[in-house]
Amino acid sequence: QVQLVESGGGLVQAGGSLRLSCAASERTFSNYAMGWFRQAPGKEREFVATINWSGDITYYADSVKGRFTISRDNAKNTVYLQMNSLKPEDTAVYYCAARGDSCSAERTAYNYWGQGTQVTVSS
Repeated sequence: QVQLVESGGGLVQAGGSLRLSCAASERTFSNYAMGWFRQAPGKEREFVATINWSGDITYYADSVKGRFTISRDNAKNTVYLQMNSLKPEDTAVYYCAARGDSCSAERTAYNYWGQGTQVTVSS
């Protein structure tokens, strides 16, 4: 059972930056592909970014490509989401997720989820 805890959310002005972290309890963290998803009020949870176990393969949603960067530190059991040039439409609860396989942009492919961290971008 993998436990995931997100942190780093908050309130930021448009154009600003935030760095989200997701700490995993699992000592075999490096066996898991990781993903970031987000859910805005009244909307479905959507894919943001994913990274494979070694960190050399990443995929991004078109809406964040060029602005967000996913990375991981397996020695610290942590995955990060660096968010730059934030826009009001990035406002959502951000969730990290883990799966014991390759990268995926499909929400249903992930077995483990954190509780989320709120990101609010003001205009």
